[in-house]
Amino acid sequence: MTEFLDVSFDGIRRAADIIRYGGIVAFGTETVYGLGGLSTSRQAVSRIYAAKGRPSFNPLISHFASAEQAFQEVDLTLTPLGEKARELASHFWPGPLTLILPKKENSLICDSVSAALPTIAIRVPRGRAVNELLRLVNAPVAAPSANRSGRISPSSALHVKEELDGKIDAILDTGSCIVGLESTVLDLTGETPTLLRPGGLSQEELEAICGPVRHAAPLSQDQKPLAPGQLTSHYAPTLPIRLNTDKANFDEAWLSFGPEIEENHPLKWNLSPKGDLAEAAARLYAGLRYLDNEGQKKGVKAIAVSQIPQEGLGCAIFDRLQRAAAPRPI
Repeated sequence: MTEFLDVSFDGIRRAADIIRYGGIVAFGTETVYGLGGLSTSRQAVSRIYAAKGRPSFNPLISHFASAEQAFQEVDLTLTPLGEKARELASHFWPGPLTLILPKKENSLICDSVSAALPTIAIRVPRGRAVNELLRLVNAPVAAPSANRSGRISPSSALHVKEELDGKIDAILDTGSCIVGLESTVLDLTGETPTLLRPGGLSQEELEAICGPVRHAAPLSQDQKPLAPGQLTSHYAPTLPIRLNTDKANFDEAWLSFGPEIEENHPLKWNLSPKGDLAEAAARLYAGLRYLDNEGQKKGVKAIAVSQIPQEGLGCAIFDRLQRAAAPRPI
């Protein structure tokens, strides 16, 4: 049975106790809902992979209550960008930024979290409830998105319930996620900061602090990801997606952005009628879920998506849509 917990102190404390004793709990952050278990417990991490159906070569992000705790698990002397890591953390933590750094030799985080890589992904999320939860757990918490692997990420407790009810120990309902997109993932193990996944923090914001950021090359079929969210097909609804169109066909659902073009379309979701990219990011996954669920009921063939501006958060939104539209693995 999956427990449903409210965001009272008792609810947060109960969620923390479940995690501390090896259980797995879904909880909201500012980005999306994560499925959390102790990063130090192979059994808990194994349960996360199993509940999601996630391939074991796809590493997880460990979440911490503070930057001080996060940096205890990495060795900043092994990278020329160690000071940049501290500078970025001081500006953007707590917040939607994940850093990839060399794993400390005596780190408590088990190898299955990092998929046996010499690096680990660390983050300090933003939000009163999640910060209190992590403070009470007082240990690294691995928390990928709380959904089946490759599917649409959850931005509310209801989304988690739809996919994982009965498969996990508890869901802590912290309300809707205000950012709505996963964290930005930045690799700091080389000479130049490398963007592995665009997310809730824009490249422009990063570069204002750390200087030029390069983009990682797309993964080849035989390459394993260095961080979550790098797989070509990801964040995908059941229905196929058609991108960059100015009109939906009669047998398609319509995901739009900006002032309405097709006001009378029978199945539509506008990410932001006023053209606000932050609002669009927060509404993206809810919109994809709605159109996917209703579209299957109504027998539509696909989801048509209008053009998204390639700037700021628009880059992260388009990244998710591209991966959602990619050919699905067999």
